[in-house]
Amino acid sequence: MNGAESLVHTLLASGVDTCFANPGTSEMHFVAALDRIPGMRCVLGLQENVVTGMADGYYRLSGKPAATLLHCGPGLANGLGNLHNARRARSGIVNVVGDQATYHRPLDAQLTADTEGWARPVSGWVRTATDAARVGADAAVAVQAARTAPGQIATLILPADTAWNEGGVVAEALPVPAPVAPDPHAVRNAAKVLREKKNVLILLGGAGLRADAQALAWRAAQATGAKVLAEMSNARVERGSGRLMLERVPYAADVAIAALAKYEHIILVNAKAPVGFFAYPGKPSLHYPETASIHVLTRYEQDAEAGLRALVDELGAPEVALPDAGPRPGIGRGAPTPEGLAQTVAALLPEGGIVADESVSFGRGFFQHSHAAAPHDWLQITGGAIGCGMPLATGAAVGAGGQRRVVNLQADGSAMYTLQSLWTQAREKLPVTTIILANRKYQILIGEYQNVGANPGPTAMSMLDLGNPDLNWLQLANGMGVEAARATSLEQCADLMQQSFAQNGPFVIELMI
Repeated sequence: MNGAESLVHTLLASGVDTCFANPGTSEMHFVAALDRIPGMRCVLGLQENVVTGMADGYYRLSGKPAATLLHCGPGLANGLGNLHNARRARSGIVNVVGDQATYHRPLDAQLTADTEGWARPVSGWVRTATDAARVGADAAVAVQAARTAPGQIATLILPADTAWNEGGVVAEALPVPAPVAPDPHAVRNAAKVLREKKNVLILLGGAGLRADAQALAWRAAQATGAKVLAEMSNARVERGSGRLMLERVPYAADVAIAALAKYEHIILVNAKAPVGFFAYPGKPSLHYPETASIHVLTRYEQDAEAGLRALVDELGAPEVALPDAGPRPGIGRGAPTPEGLAQTVAALLPEGGIVADESVSFGRGFFQHSHAAAPHDWLQITGGAIGCGMPLATGAAVGAGGQRRVVNLQADGSAMYTLQSLWTQAREKLPVTTIILANRKYQILIGEYQNVGANPGPTAMSMLDLGNPDLNWLQLANGMGVEAARATSLEQCADLMQQSFAQNGPFVIELMI
């Protein structure tokens, strides 16, 4: 058995049965092992940032890590943007990165790079294999690291000779540590704050945004007069009818500062205190009052639901019904607006649907108009590195076993970063409906330009505009093997959504906004 074969056997024994791949020469022995050993689903991405984004989406839905297969340091570098997002989402991923053979590396061939140096900023665990006999054991530790709460990226660098040399040994799966239990002192302190203080906010993030955790937070808030919000950027929010009508901290600095101005105490549940996405001249970086006190109920690695359950027990908070979101809205009418599109998605999204949201500026208010949708999961861009939406949707569809409809709300500019995802969707026949929000400009950057006190002139606008020539998403999608159609009204968009939901495989709607 060679090192690559021991790697595949160990990954499978450790519960990793999906590999998102973009292999190259240094990884051919790993590819050959995947061919010989049954049990691993291999999903090809045509660019490494698609591969890493798919692994992120897969983890967010399945709760278990996939492997990636990346080609040497430059291949890893191509995937860093979505690994950054995955790190912010606290997604578990096992990166397998090929590298020069150990004896070839000192010769400084063209693909030689500081692969470990590129891996460390986005990884919680990094190791370079040194011997075929150690590859299986290294892989078992990598999976254990990736699955350690709340989830992290583990990068195993695989020099080519450690893959092709004989002497590989299959390692047994290592135990996965349980999430850390909540601290009783933190629970008692949070309860004391809720009982005795006013203007208290419970801020939810991470696993605190699952439906059961939200309901517990609502009980605590109702018993004490506190308010509940979600962080601005979230890996996965369970939403829809029968769940808490939860809003998030606003993105825009002035709006966020105004929304948080009244809070004197903020209790964090797997979250961090709100800060600005960027700094702006003359505006504070902290979006909550400097005089507010911050209290941690649970850290990222702790069990959010257990912490909230302990909190309601400490408070003696009674069971309480969640507010009724009311009936589903009707589809929007007329020209596309953010409110109308949110209502349309809420009206048509099937039960158990998944929304992968990279709508950027157009979608900032989607939450308030979609509370009455059927129960669903909503995935957001977490690290601000654009180009995540299409890969996220693709990986989520794989993570859900191809059994749940995914709606990708996708800004056109960021879609161009990873449009190769459509090809993978077509190849894998994944149920993804992509709604391209086609305004043919980087609208968010026009706003940001003004936020720093400038008005864009002709040169600036030429760098923020996607016209001349216009992007044609029908042709782009068709070129990737995906059926597509254009909508200029919300009624047309609704009709196309319904048609896409009724068929197998992906579909693209270019919505002109």
